[in-house]
Amino acid sequence: MYLTTLDRSHLLAPMTITSGFPPDSTAIIRLHPEQQFQEMEGFGFTLTGGSALHLSQMRKEPRRRLLQKMFGTGKGELGVSCLRLSIGASDLDEFPWSYCDLPPEMADDSTLSRFSLANDTLFLIPVLREILAISPTIHLMGSPWSPPVWMKDTRDTRGGSLLPRWYGVYAHYLEKYLLAMEALGIRLSSLTVQNEPLHPGNNPSMLMPPADQLVFVRDHLGPLFRKSGRQTRIIIYDHNANRPDYPLTILADPEAAGYIDGTAFHLYEGAVETLSQVHEAFPDKHLYFTEQWIGGPGDFAGDFSWHIRHIAIGAPSNWARIVLQWNLSSNATYTPHTDRGGCTRCLGAVSIMGDEVEPQTAWYIIGHLAPFVRPGFRRIGHEKSPGVGVTAFIGPNRQLVVLMQNEAGEQRRFWIGSGNRYFPVDLESGSVGTLLIPSPKF
Repeated sequence: MYLTTLDRSHLLAPMTITSGFPPDSTAIIRLHPEQQFQEMEGFGFTLTGGSALHLSQMRKEPRRRLLQKMFGTGKGELGVSCLRLSIGASDLDEFPWSYCDLPPEMADDSTLSRFSLANDTLFLIPVLREILAISPTIHLMGSPWSPPVWMKDTRDTRGGSLLPRWYGVYAHYLEKYLLAMEALGIRLSSLTVQNEPLHPGNNPSMLMPPADQLVFVRDHLGPLFRKSGRQTRIIIYDHNANRPDYPLTILADPEAAGYIDGTAFHLYEGAVETLSQVHEAFPDKHLYFTEQWIGGPGDFAGDFSWHIRHIAIGAPSNWARIVLQWNLSSNATYTPHTDRGGCTRCLGAVSIMGDEVEPQTAWYIIGHLAPFVRPGFRRIGHEKSPGVGVTAFIGPNRQLVVLMQNEAGEQRRFWIGSGNRYFPVDLESGSVGTLLIPSPKF
């Protein structure tokens, strides 16, 4: 078992537990490996432009060691298996930009003649290539924060909506991005249509109501991808769990739904159980959890407890196939970020100060899942015990991984297992353990 305690005396600390026979009076959590649910695809972070800048400013060898520790799959390595990328700038870039910004004398560029990945080639693409050298099969997901301003009714990076006359051109813009990245050997597996489409106050950002996203996907992006034979998955919504009506509205249109792989969620508002509501309505569509921030300087005990309960346990338990924290890195001043709406306190999974690296709370949240629940594992059924949060998985060789959190106000002892094989687990109040049961024979 790998243990983390709220006082940080144990941080993913390994320990061995021996199986035994539980007393009749003890609490028992029975696992049901025969009950298998969604296949897991990955755990990780968003690689923002700011994160790429932090990494680029490190010397080569310290950066290599950090990337190996984060993306490697050896003993003691984090094993990050999914990265979200911003398509163009996010609010954690130095300034807002797109791949087709125009000089003042140009009103528009319907042929996308000025399209360029130039900004990404400065920091993000070189760092991403180093990551791919360590983890060539990592799942890459792209998310746009805003189209070029000349496509919007406000001609501003902040807020505004995509003008209907540019829907087709914007679809080509997104495909052009994917093609340009592929030409550099970087293939994205999935694409969310718009980051936080109901939050136009960020910089960059864009308002995209469900009716607009439906038309954009059904009449433009979906047909374009199908015509070109593109396999990149289209994922809708990418916003808070308080608005299940957004994806439900789009998925209710059969033609639009035919182009859509699934729905992405955040949890700044709403309850994570909402994901199951969307699954129940459209069980053939996938679900993803793509973002949750921790505000700096952070409170380890409170932040870690909340994120384990609602994100690490809650999101997979409600059908999420991917779980991502926001974002990969920060520095002592939480820069860079854009003005007029950039995040000024976003705490990364690591803080980078020159060549010095300090793991933060998100490192340990993802560290309780990513090294052990590899792509291809499936979530399995289990019984419940009061005061203990649990989610469990089975691997291709029938190895089991169980993430547990003591939600009670006192130390708990319980036994967990299946068939005739059970393990005693002792957790202090608030403590979290990941139990690994190799190749059990049930």
